[in-house]
Amino acid sequence: MLHLAAVDLGASSGRVMHGIFDGSRLALEERHRFSTRPVEMNSHLCTDIERIHAHIVQGLAQIRAEAGLTSVGIDGWAVDFGLLGPDGRLVAPPRHYRDSAHERGGLLAHRLVAFEQLFAETGIQHLPFNTVYQLLALQTEEPDLLNQSEVLLLLPDLLNFFLTGKAQAEFTNATTTQLVSAQTGRWSDALISRLGLRRSLFPDIVAPGTVLGPATRLAEALAPLVVHVASHDTASAVVAVPASRQPYLYISSGTWSLVGTVVPEPVTSQEAREGNFSNEGGVGNYRLLKNVMGLWILQEVQREWNARGESADLSQLLAEARQAVPFGHLFDPDDPRFLHPPSMLRAIEEACAGDGRMTPLTRGEVVRAIFESLVLKYRLVVEELMRISGFRFDAVHVVGGGSQNELLSQWTADCLGLPVVAGPAEASAWGNALMQLVALGEIACQHEARDLIRESVAIRLYEPRHPDAWQEPYERFRALIAQGSQARMAKLEQ
Repeated sequence: MLHLAAVDLGASSGRVMHGIFDGSRLALEERHRFSTRPVEMNSHLCTDIERIHAHIVQGLAQIRAEAGLTSVGIDGWAVDFGLLGPDGRLVAPPRHYRDSAHERGGLLAHRLVAFEQLFAETGIQHLPFNTVYQLLALQTEEPDLLNQSEVLLLLPDLLNFFLTGKAQAEFTNATTTQLVSAQTGRWSDALISRLGLRRSLFPDIVAPGTVLGPATRLAEALAPLVVHVASHDTASAVVAVPASRQPYLYISSGTWSLVGTVVPEPVTSQEAREGNFSNEGGVGNYRLLKNVMGLWILQEVQREWNARGESADLSQLLAEARQAVPFGHLFDPDDPRFLHPPSMLRAIEEACAGDGRMTPLTRGEVVRAIFESLVLKYRLVVEELMRISGFRFDAVHVVGGGSQNELLSQWTADCLGLPVVAGPAEASAWGNALMQLVALGEIACQHEARDLIRESVAIRLYEPRHPDAWQEPYERFRALIAQGSQARMAKLEQ
């Protein structure tokens, strides 16, 4: 019997999961959950990484006290990083990707390297908070922080350093920095030089499944092996997609929605660039995908309603959404105004008021607008993905927390006209545990991992109902967002 700790850091909450493997089946149980929401520090939105580390140690101790602990793996969100000085200490709290200071970095980067060249070299889509943009903003506005730094570590790698004292960069997350060559899978020395960054900041890149060694910085009784899992949480989630054949379509649904497939090599065509698709590292492959804003929008309006003293229970909100008039209020969920607005409700009102359109008035109308807009965006991205990849799909695998939302899953099936295979809900943690088993030699490859996940996890199937009802709203939705998307991409390529 092997006991594993799968630490999964989502953009809203983190969890320490206890994986139990008996040689043929894997069970996963939550042991400790905690908030990962950003906090204000030094006039910036930051990640309280030391508090997160303390929670991780607490969760590991609980598993160790109950059953012993063989290994631990950490996955988390992408692009954010910590800077360590020569003494191995943080030079400042890690900035959160939603911090507004990053927005200036894109313009600075594109003055040095045009977006067309940046995409050709890295295959990574433009997001205003990509690591490369964060670094350019920091280099211009607070250069002393970089000058004091000896190494840059993305957050899961930073937490691994806290456990082991070893500084390494895991491949799947390293690719999201927009500084890794799509051709070689290594740091792009030429790009780093052109951007005026210091090459020595970036540690060696290692493959998922690499064992760092024992967690020597914990008490001796708590010293499991630390494994580089697929440390980007979406890469871990894709490991746990219970697909039985290739190619397959997935939506990793949580705070963000990642819509994509897997390909053997990066796709850096003009069509992929113009569609703002991304080629992020996977386990033995690349994930050709696009980021969609996801359930962050719903989470924020729930937070606002709760702050007003209104009950924002999800089951009640879903009931109200079912009663609202269909397709009355549509908006582009990837509108930049939704990234970190002072009021998400106000941002939705502003987005829906464009071109004289009506704004949602009731809670049911708001929630229905969010879900309908999300699934319509899924359809748009899937159609683009099929054109770019040449693939055709006969189902969509929805994994992550959003897979538990029956209304969203059914509307996804209806809108896309494809069966939805929903689950596992804790896909990133499952993929994390599976990669630990690969590293320990218990399973050989991803094919065995998928067999194991199908044996271990219950999934739910949603068949399309009334897909024709979504055709006219889809045409309206495409027209609504086309102009804004073209303007944003044109601005990038100036």
